[in-house]
Amino acid sequence: MWKLKLSEGNDPWLKSVNNHVGRQFWEFDPHLGTPEERAQVENYRNEFTKNRFLTKHSSDLLMRFQFARENPCEMKLPMAKVRSEEEITKEVVDSTLRRSLRFYSTLQAEDGFWPGDYGGPMFLLPGLVICLYVTGALNTILHNQHRQEMCRYLYNHQNVDGGWGLHIEGSSTMFCTVLSYVTLRLLGEEMDGGDGSMEKARKWVLDHGGATHIPSWGKMWLSVLGVYEWSGNNPLLPELWLLPYLFPAHPGRLWCHSRMVYLPMSYLYGKKFVCSTTSLVLSIRREIYIIPYHQIDWDQTRNLCAKEDLYYPHPLLQDIVWACIHKAVEPLLTRWPFSKLRQRALDSVMQRVHYEDETTQYVCLGPVNKVLNMLCCWVEDPNSEAYKCHLARIKDYLWVAEDGMKMQGYNGSQLWDVSFAVQAILATSFADEFAPMLKKAHNFMKNTQVRTNSSDDFNDWYRHISKGAWPFSTPDNGWPVSDCTAEGLKARILLSRLPPDMVGEAIPADWFYDAVNVILSLQNNNGGFASYELTRSYAWLEMLNPAETFGNIMIDYQYVECTSAVIQGLKSFKKSYPGHRKKEIEACMVKAIDFIERTQQPDGSWYGSWGVCFTYGTWFGIKGLVAGGRTYQNSNSIRIACEFLLSKQLVSGGWGESYLSSQDKVYTNLGGGKSHLVNTGWAMLALIEAGQAERDPSPLHRAAKLLINSAMETGEFPQQEIMGVFNMNCMISYSAYRNIFPIWALGEYRNRVLLQ
Repeated sequence: MWKLKLSEGNDPWLKSVNNHVGRQFWEFDPHLGTPEERAQVENYRNEFTKNRFLTKHSSDLLMRFQFARENPCEMKLPMAKVRSEEEITKEVVDSTLRRSLRFYSTLQAEDGFWPGDYGGPMFLLPGLVICLYVTGALNTILHNQHRQEMCRYLYNHQNVDGGWGLHIEGSSTMFCTVLSYVTLRLLGEEMDGGDGSMEKARKWVLDHGGATHIPSWGKMWLSVLGVYEWSGNNPLLPELWLLPYLFPAHPGRLWCHSRMVYLPMSYLYGKKFVCSTTSLVLSIRREIYIIPYHQIDWDQTRNLCAKEDLYYPHPLLQDIVWACIHKAVEPLLTRWPFSKLRQRALDSVMQRVHYEDETTQYVCLGPVNKVLNMLCCWVEDPNSEAYKCHLARIKDYLWVAEDGMKMQGYNGSQLWDVSFAVQAILATSFADEFAPMLKKAHNFMKNTQVRTNSSDDFNDWYRHISKGAWPFSTPDNGWPVSDCTAEGLKARILLSRLPPDMVGEAIPADWFYDAVNVILSLQNNNGGFASYELTRSYAWLEMLNPAETFGNIMIDYQYVECTSAVIQGLKSFKKSYPGHRKKEIEACMVKAIDFIERTQQPDGSWYGSWGVCFTYGTWFGIKGLVAGGRTYQNSNSIRIACEFLLSKQLVSGGWGESYLSSQDKVYTNLGGGKSHLVNTGWAMLALIEAGQAERDPSPLHRAAKLLINSAMETGEFPQQEIMGVFNMNCMISYSAYRNIFPIWALGEYRNRVLLQ
């Protein structure tokens, strides 16, 4: 059986800045479990597979099964339901909250965080498998059980038509269908394997034009593997890193995720690295194209992209730029004396790859650049320490659930989830009853705050200050995030107001000051806050976005979520430390409030860039404005935002927004008028904050009734459709949301609606 390990690190090649607190990974133990327990796990898997076309999202049942054995939860409180004609009572809400919190406490690690699935995208796992195959480490790192669970995951998330979507709920794309098919072949599946699934996948690819129509990221991976030619790629020049920083399109000005992905990509392109040709590689070449491999005109494939994948079509200007570089510049750079410039650029790129690896303890910013960096280190030196350190960190990204083994979109969402969970627990007014949860969470947040900059010369590496920030996951990752720092600050301030014997000692004041320093340093001239860094270039740079599959990837744009979180965090800080940088904080908040008001949609909503979608953005919009002193009475923005939310409430009393809202930028309900408990929680929190209870509490009563009646026998809330998003077009799982936001919303409802 698989076992989830927490906050451990027993590999000599592992490095950590906080003794691995927050680390989560799975290991297979052949001796673990009784026959009955193994049968139960197999039943979870079979049930998921049976219902895979109806329920796309796993419920983390393997983790819950493990925790049920390790932290048994004896639920003595009665399960409460409210009939349609009944009024909600305080006793019913209290019982629901206590049951939910009691169960949620059993999922908390001893180190204070809540582990969970952060998967969803389908293009992550193939990169890892291709990399390990290329480096010859596939069977060493991925044992039989790993490969079996990875195959299970891929088959479980194959669509009815034979293809795979960009994410687990998406319609089929060439990008993920080709990569998933190739991955299954590398994992040992035969051409006719999977009870016909492989044949269906291959048919989908060929029916849609073959693998020449895969988007640019897919072209790169296939080129590395040797089943596509580098001449069929648009240029990824490493020489761009040698340009002066004043150049508006300098890579150092890109959004950090794009920057750190295209950095190692440019190294592989510059070297035109290709895996050793094997019989399997030759076979795949024959399987995924509609004409023989040697007859393909690769120059004509550079800009091909299947219509199913084309979210951001290349502007004509971009195609002209790539054509000029491909035909005139790249041939020069491969010939003497310009080849010396190429070598210098490659050396510079690898220095930056090593800096990223070393300053993140080889976790790296995210899974894509993690795998690419690992491959670059192997290409540079197959026996290097860097490559061995990378191998030791692979398991940080792998997660096992009843749907199989997936690669996560980060090494977890630990700090982010803890920050929200703390606020949710405190909103219930049951802090004294669940003080052990808060104390453990408080300790985790202490252990997770970043205490140093990435290096003394961080500016030379295009990094922002990080001392005092909170990361999204763990300090081993270490990248500072604006809203994580703000939510972390807010949660820590709230905890600092409670007795130390309840939640532990507060952190020193200068740690709070450091967090505020990071926040203030991240405000852009227009008042808004981006995600990781200041916005470093111009929106027109998006015309050069080479990734057909994603939107808004070129610069770090400003977001309502990040800006609102900052306003809320600074407001909390001001209450506890009114004299610290008072004028700067007030000026920052004024500009931030103005940004939120200016970015509101005409219908009253805000587009949410990190959650689905308009309910998420509008929750943050309202919360930020209220924290900045706006009210329903004095703010038209809040009034029309409330009207927007109320107009989207369903007959069931809840809200239910589809991921298509993010993709299409138009509010779209879930199919069949289905409500979603997380959307419902966000909408309730926004309306309560805006004083809806004083005007007409009936929408809140209806929503609360839905939440109460949706709680399961265990006390927790069910997993529903995917609720996270990035770059507009790809969805990602926030598995903790299913409990955090119903608890938070019911807690606020109890204290600010029922008891008022």
